[in-house]
Amino acid sequence: MRMDINTVVLPLPSDELLDVVERSLRVSFPEAYRIFIKENNGAVPITNVFSFNHHKYLIENFLCVLDDSESDPINGWYDIEVTITQIGDRLTDNEDLVGMNVVPIAALFSGDFICLDFRETKEPTVVIWFHEESEEFSPVIQMVACNISEFFEMLKE
Repeated sequence: MRMDINTVVLPLPSDELLDVVERSLRVSFPEAYRIFIKENNGAVPITNVFSFNHHKYLIENFLCVLDDSESDPINGWYDIEVTITQIGDRLTDNEDLVGMNVVPIAALFSGDFICLDFRETKEPTVVIWFHEESEEFSPVIQMVACNISEFFEMLKE
């Protein structure tokens, strides 16, 4: 999915790099998300606001997939896997889980994240993960959309 963006995207990930990330996280990204990130890696969208539950939320930027996050001291912090290492224990309620079942894909203005939630269905739902309320192995999330395509349709300028 191509969207209007404010900044130039980062180097676009290959299918092979996305496959490596999926294997590492033990998830399969929806095809719509794979297409999106291959066209908009780390994008700051112009269509960056969505309304949910009588609140408006602002997307600061979509997270990225970098081949070498350490070589980019600014954008490396927004790599999906780097973000997971920072907040991973607060994203899951299963301390024995290998891989991830809630994967952050976008940073919100408030410090919260938009995530793909793989816990209930093979096609992940889209949720907001609330950082201030979440604790280790006790994430606080709320479903926003049934799938990534529905979420993309919610975005406005």
